[in-house]
Amino acid sequence: MSPSATAALAGQRILLCVGGGIAAYKSLELVRRLREAGAEVQVAMTAGAQQFVTPLSFQALSGQPVRTTLWDSAAEQAMGHLELARWADRVLVAPATADLLARLAHGLADDLVTTLCLATEAPLSVAPAMNHRMWRHPATAANVALLTGRGVQVIGPDDGPLAEGESGPGRLREPEAIVAVLAAGGAPAAPPAEGLLQGMRVVVSAGPTYEDLDPVRYLGNRSSGKMGFAVAAAAARQGAQVVLVAGPVHLETPPGVRRVDVRSAEQMREAVAAALPADVYVGAAAVADYTPRAFSPSKIKKTGTGQTLALDLVRTPDILAEVAQREDAGLKLVVGFAAETDNVADYARQKLTAKHLDLIVANRVGVPGSGFESDDNAMTAYWPAGERDFPPAPKVRLAEGLVELIAQRLQA
Repeated sequence: MSPSATAALAGQRILLCVGGGIAAYKSLELVRRLREAGAEVQVAMTAGAQQFVTPLSFQALSGQPVRTTLWDSAAEQAMGHLELARWADRVLVAPATADLLARLAHGLADDLVTTLCLATEAPLSVAPAMNHRMWRHPATAANVALLTGRGVQVIGPDDGPLAEGESGPGRLREPEAIVAVLAAGGAPAAPPAEGLLQGMRVVVSAGPTYEDLDPVRYLGNRSSGKMGFAVAAAAARQGAQVVLVAGPVHLETPPGVRRVDVRSAEQMREAVAAALPADVYVGAAAVADYTPRAFSPSKIKKTGTGQTLALDLVRTPDILAEVAQREDAGLKLVVGFAAETDNVADYARQKLTAKHLDLIVANRVGVPGSGFESDDNAMTAYWPAGERDFPPAPKVRLAEGLVELIAQRLQA
């Protein structure tokens, strides 16, 4: 456990609500991690959660009695559920199943966990876990949007192997990572009363793509994804329902953002298409231009005395151009990014026209202190009849300015 997590959570009273999914077993480790960080933990369980893990296991790890029902006559003599709701400094629901998210989103209070979440005034965080099809279902997306619109912090889910033998977004974030998010994020931010993008759906792609050569090697680039993640976070703060399609990066999911993790250009293309229709698409990803014609199932070996290796590469789909030309996407604004080493303005305006974009954001890469892998940047936005310079600043601040410009262009 990092010293920062220990300092941030020491002394906090955390009410852990455990939902009824197979990922409930990970919540045992979550209790241990929270207590290691110095937090005091009490646990409440749904009826479904008790089918996977026993209350006694949580009691042993938390050192506190576990609450399982509203109909505990001894506890409810003093309205125990309200006492517990008032006790918590923070409420964490993990795992949060699709059913539990739906009930929380619609304010139901038909069992102990949902009643606690409705009765507490403490900040609420949820860590979803479910089948990837359930996570991608429009009903789940709508429920998550309702929750984030009320300031609920959504942690995960991750993309990876699922209990049923499938793989995709829906895997519970690992306990150590959940604790790190809680420690780093503090209380979830209150939603804006009327954000610049209130009620809009925004899709953002961010980070690099990796094109696999063999089981060991891949073609990639130096994109960190920081700018795209900052844009997604800024759009969510302005009231948008945000889907973030992320290449392989090591960044935490911004609060209120639904994240879909991908690896290759083709996977990113499919994920972006699945996230549409939307009002705005921001293509901030550094998508590979080429991919190997064929993947080698075995490691490519050095042969003979040859000093060179020829790779047979083919063009990848132009995701940004495809999205811009889709008539069924419902898009009001398509925003692209151009990372250039020279002739930045000329190349940016060429891409603006060639790809049928509404707005393009250009920056120079290869300059110390800006561009790929940096926390800071400088950029210029171009549209058919104008442009705006954004002087050097942290990417978080640039993202806020860009979202404000997007809102203005939507009104133009």
